[in-house]
Amino acid sequence: MAVDMDDRLEEFIKQQEFFGQGPLCVALVVTDHARNQGLPLDPEKLVTKGKRGGGQVSGLGKAAVQKILKRHGIERVLAAEGGRTSRGSLPNMRVYVEFLNELSQQSPLDLDAVEAFWVGKVREFFASKPLKIKLDASHGLRAVVRDVLGQAEQRQKESPGVNYVGAVLQHLVGAKLDCALGPGQFEHNNYSTADAPSGRVGDFFIGDVAIHVTTAPGEGLIDRCHDNINDGLRPIIVTVQKGVAVADGLAHNKNLGERIDVFEVEQFIALNLYELGKFAATGRKTAVADLVDRYNEIVDSVETDHSMKIDLRR
Repeated sequence: MAVDMDDRLEEFIKQQEFFGQGPLCVALVVTDHARNQGLPLDPEKLVTKGKRGGGQVSGLGKAAVQKILKRHGIERVLAAEGGRTSRGSLPNMRVYVEFLNELSQQSPLDLDAVEAFWVGKVREFFASKPLKIKLDASHGLRAVVRDVLGQAEQRQKESPGVNYVGAVLQHLVGAKLDCALGPGQFEHNNYSTADAPSGRVGDFFIGDVAIHVTTAPGEGLIDRCHDNINDGLRPIIVTVQKGVAVADGLAHNKNLGERIDVFEVEQFIALNLYELGKFAATGRKTAVADLVDRYNEIVDSVETDHSMKIDLRR
């Protein structure tokens, strides 16, 4: 897609205030109509006949929108009704059809590229939303951590090239340590900051302990843990469930199995939350709220992408 086409679409968005779920649904479905029917489109033929004289955009709905998004590897639901019941859908459809028709008169349109543009806007929309935690008394605290990491994993699938899971994991562990020890005991860093080039012994360095946080333990990490041991430090690896067996196996292969502690992150955080909450229901709620508050403070201070923040719903 030519750069000037991107610019025209961006200009259209600004001029028509084409923001949010409803307009995005309309853009995706109408672009699909244009691909199937050809341009120019007749906007009146894209209006269904309503029982009371009204009408809706033809084909607009959750199923149609999700089918388009699925072609691009997005499973997340953009809108429950797919923009079908929005009062603005008909005028949005008409103004967008006029825009497409005008562009098609000027030069041939690559509608696959136009669709990709709107899918990119959907990715941006999803990425702009914070992760969510909803406290449920029937769920354990491990489930809370698992849910947040699951959301980060889904976002990572929808936005290839950004390691949301690794970043969220690192800052959750950092927030947990701050809640347990008090802020100021160690330094927090942007997730993209590489440990080795900066001379850091781990993601967190407390007392004589070097803590390494990772979603995918490898031989390089075990070598760094070996360096920690040679420097008189005690290495700890905090990882996801599937990473525990990998880290243990790699450590034992290098005869370091008894010298490196490996913890699964859900347990590492959840047990501490129980302790901070003094194993009481109200205490647990407070402990989770404190963890989320501290996590958000860390993200604010060291990350430029604040969509990693967590919205706690009590």
